[in-house]
Amino acid sequence: MIYLDNAATTRPLEGAVGKAAKYLKEEYFNPSARYHGGAEVSRMLARARSFLLERIADPALFELEFTSCGTEADNQAIFSAARRGNAVASAGEHAAVFESFKSLKSRGIEPRFAPVKADGSVDADALVELVDDKTTLVAVVHVNNETGAVNDIAAIAKRVKQKNPRTVFLSDGVQAFGKLPVRLTKDIDFYSVSAHKIGGLKGTGALIRRKACTAFAPYIIGGGQENGMRSGTENTFGIACFYHAAEEKFASLREDGERLRSYRERLWELLDHDIFMRISPENGTPYILTVSAKGLRGEILQRDLWDNGVAVGTGSACSSKKPFSRVIEACGYDEAALYGVLRMSFSPATTEEETEKAAQIINACARRRI
Repeated sequence: MIYLDNAATTRPLEGAVGKAAKYLKEEYFNPSARYHGGAEVSRMLARARSFLLERIADPALFELEFTSCGTEADNQAIFSAARRGNAVASAGEHAAVFESFKSLKSRGIEPRFAPVKADGSVDADALVELVDDKTTLVAVVHVNNETGAVNDIAAIAKRVKQKNPRTVFLSDGVQAFGKLPVRLTKDIDFYSVSAHKIGGLKGTGALIRRKACTAFAPYIIGGGQENGMRSGTENTFGIACFYHAAEEKFASLREDGERLRSYRERLWELLDHDIFMRISPENGTPYILTVSAKGLRGEILQRDLWDNGVAVGTGSACSSKKPFSRVIEACGYDEAALYGVLRMSFSPATTEEETEKAAQIINACARRRI
């Protein structure tokens, strides 16, 4: 099977799972336990926390809290910061943010959505225009999970703070962490990440918070783990896997990016341009190529491809029950294009040979459906 749906989830890295296995089989102790075994596990959590945070932020200014996933991290940030007035997000947000923003209306908070461009990046001017003196929260996804467009979150956050310094800024960084060079600035208050997008395990994520941001409250109440901000016994095996997967990813981040960008462009070059139109921008993440077989049905092609040994997506796996992608629709495409969307997404394990073979199979399956 040629697996090209890594934006949905990645295969756990064998090396990371192997290194973390002792926290499943041997050092399985509760990190809050006061005996030696618990203290050892607690020290592992501290090492993992420091490593993950230091890769993208200054530990003097930011701190990291482990969560169960990126969705939980997004939710905690949103419902901590959006307490009154209005909240602004891009129309291209992941469902974890978009649906949370929609629910704010029931809490008496006005959700506002800024338009996105044809490639899925936010219209920054329109977004900043929506910010006023009653805006408590702004959210802009770092990498659009359906098109691969990269938003300049540092520049956008700076503009938001210039207009309203009290506004809290959140970015969902799930598709950027471990894949793009990232350094959080003082204008970014929250940044969410997830383990299973970089070779870790499902069920592990983190929320990175600027320490000076006081708009933060516990989302899960209980024993006071994670400095009182996320109760529940930590998933020590999952966190260890996240830690070791990140070690591997960050060691070759730039090299992987350059190689996968060439594979992405090779795949686009080989696809039949009489059938497929490109949605992903050239300056987007190297990890995603989204196209549309205009006039065909993406989900039918997806099943054909699976039967022929290629796994691809048709958009966000978190929105798979909808007839077509809300995000791609927000980009302005007509129904013929919306129904034909395919998303191919890479990992460092993807090879050039797989890329070229996948192109042949995709073309063949699409031609049979014309």
